[in-house]
Amino acid sequence: MITSKWDLLDQAHAALRSAVDGMPADGGNAPTPCAQWNVSQVLQHAAGDQLAYASRLTGGPGPTEDPFAPTGVFSGTAAKLLEGALEAAAEAFAGVAPGATEVAVPLPPFSVTAEIAVGAAALDAAVHAWDIAVATGQPSPLSPALAAALRPTADFLAEPLRGFAFGPALTPAPDQATDPAASLLAYLGRNADWTPPVV
Repeated sequence: MITSKWDLLDQAHAALRSAVDGMPADGGNAPTPCAQWNVSQVLQHAAGDQLAYASRLTGGPGPTEDPFAPTGVFSGTAAKLLEGALEAAAEAFAGVAPGATEVAVPLPPFSVTAEIAVGAAALDAAVHAWDIAVATGQPSPLSPALAAALRPTADFLAEPLRGFAFGPALTPAPDQATDPAASLLAYLGRNADWTPPVV
């Protein structure tokens, strides 16, 4: 397994990998907190995003389809789809030096510091790990420590991308106001208490 040598990104990748490994065989069609997408579509989006970060950093191949219009249809297993994307991103970020001031990313503002670039890729992986986990009945992989470490990046990136990459911010429930994970999810437009709809 390739690591990025950036602890935050490696933790987020581990969370996403764990959520996908824990998916039931029939879980791909399950609804998710991303109302318009099922689990397979969120997975495909998350994998595509990691490939997009890798491509911006290295000039190598990016996702084969638009990560923001995932079909949810892909060849091979979910784990195989994800692993290739995570390895490409980890290898690309391993070449990013701490303190670098101009690191290319696939979303506006398209060039940020190394720490924000790493945080952006980690935020994407970790939040989609949560999406997949809660959609398939697994415990949240978004620990308070990981959420707290991701919050500065969310504060930097979210507002300019509202309505595109992030939904409108929500107000956390009073009993969740001091929970870093619930607070982060609410800031990004997600309800930490989301559960799959009853059908």
